[in-house]
This record gives sequence, C-alpha cells and structure tokens, in this order.
Amino acid sequence: MLEEALRHFINPYYIQVLTLLGIYIVAAIGLHLITGVTGQLSFGHAAFLGIGAYTAAICTMQLGVPYLLALLAAGVMAALAGVLVGFPSLRLTGDYLGIATLGFGEIVRVIFTNLEITGGARGLAGIPRKTDIVIVYLAVVLTIWAVYRLQKSRYGRALAAVREDEIAAECMGVNSLWYKVSAFAIGSFIAGVAGGLYAHFLQYLNPVDFGFARSFEILTFVVLGGLGSLPGVILGTTVLGLAPEILRFGAVYRMMLYGVLMVLVMIFRPQGLLGGLNLAQVWRRIVRGGRPRVPAA
Repeated sequence: MLEEALRHFINPYYIQVLTLLGIYIVAAIGLHLITGVTGQLSFGHAAFLGIGAYTAAICTMQLGVPYLLALLAAGVMAALAGVLVGFPSLRLTGDYLGIATLGFGEIVRVIFTNLEITGGARGLAGIPRKTDIVIVYLAVVLTIWAVYRLQKSRYGRALAAVREDEIAAECMGVNSLWYKVSAFAIGSFIAGVAGGLYAHFLQYLNPVDFGFARSFEILTFVVLGGLGSLPGVILGTTVLGLAPEILRFGAVYRMMLYGVLMVLVMIFRPQGLLGGLNLAQVWRRIVRGGRPRVPAA
C-alpha cells in the first residue's frame, strides 16, 4: 500500500533502483561480518545469495510456503551451506581461503545451471512479487541494528580479536575456528535473506546472476566503504550502487567513468571511505560544538 502511494510522487524506476540498493546493502552487511569484522576473505558470497534466492522461490512457488517463512528458510539454507563450506575451508587463511570460496561459488552456480528444479540454464520464472521497498528497508534497518549490536558484544570483540591476531586470540582462550565458522554462518544467513528478497522482487532468477562477478561486486562494496566499518559498508554500497545510474549521462563512457571513480578513491582513501574513522567520536565533537572542557577537580 505504501509503495503504491510512493509511485504517485516518485518515478517507479527510481523506486526499483532504491529497492535493489537496499537488497545489496543487506547482502554487503553479511559479507562485512565475514570479511570486515572477522577478517576472512570470501570470493563466493554471491553463492549464498543464490542459495537463498532459489530456496525462497521454490518454497513459495512449489510448496506454498508463506513469504516470511520462505525468507527464513532462505536464510537457514544459506547458513547451512556456510557451515558446510566453513569447517573444511576456514582452516585456511588469506588467499587460500579466497580461492576455496571462489571454487565453492562456481560449484553452486554450475549446480543451479544443471538442476531441473531451478529451471536450469534458462532460469526460473514466474516467481510471485512479494518484495517491495518498505519490506526491503525494514530488513535493512533490522540487519544494521542486529550487526551493530553483535559487533559491540563480547562475541563481536572476539571476532575482532581473531581478525587482528588469531594466534594471540587463541592464547587468550578464544576458539578461533568456532568463531570463524559461526561468523560465516551468520553472514551467510543474512545473504540468504537478501537472496529471498531479490527473488521475490525481480520475479526471475538466472544462475549467471550469482557468479563471480556478483561476488566481486559485493566485495568491492565492503572494501570501498572501509573494512570493519558498518557505516562504511552502507556508504560504499550506496556510492557504487548508484554510480552506474548517475553516470548514465555518459552512455558509452559510463563504465570507464565508474572505473576512474574507483581508482581515485583507492588513491586518496586506500583504507576506504570511512575506514579508520570513528563516527561516534566525530559525532561527540560536533555535539560539543567546540565547547571548552571543564578540568577535573
């Protein structure tokens, strides 16, 4: 109902762009928990997005499952896949882990391409339209709140310890393997929910949409915003998500301008747009407005 009202004031095309942007923000926050907070390089995040998308679509189309339960099932299936790939591969680190997750992503894409239930290479069409901009941004707010609270908890501090120095964290009693696998599962769950939203918004799925290019795109959102920065992920996704639309005036040169924009950011802000910036401290300084501090008695 609210989306229909918005269509009277906002161009429907802009509503579609903003809805897809919200879905990408949810997916990028899931990768932020894995790569930005825990420090585990993943090149296969789009695979969990695809698992969630196909699971939700099959649940609503063939099993008659309600939409919200289908989103929950999408998240659970993606989390299970995250655990399955996590235990054998998270014993690896750095580039080796990235290669393992890249291989997993390609395996999932090939499976989607060859299964009859997923529509094979021709894709899966006829998915009911259930997702709208209101549901997407409710999911965005809930995801941001949940991940923020998680980062500020004891569990989040343990994840940060694993990222900074895994050996030192284990010496302090942190079970690094369990924390890495659990973070992988939670990040995969968030990506699965984003996939369910994606499927019921576009109403068509194709395995090509969940290949390496999509994984690299989501990773770029996280890195550009600043590793470990939740506001940075949101800003990075917004900038890169809207850049192709803003640069449409260039038509032929749009992708070249997009690349130049990324190169400039990496030159002048190699740590990311908000990397290393404590927004809470900045906000406190703004609120104080330069008032002099009262010395302690």
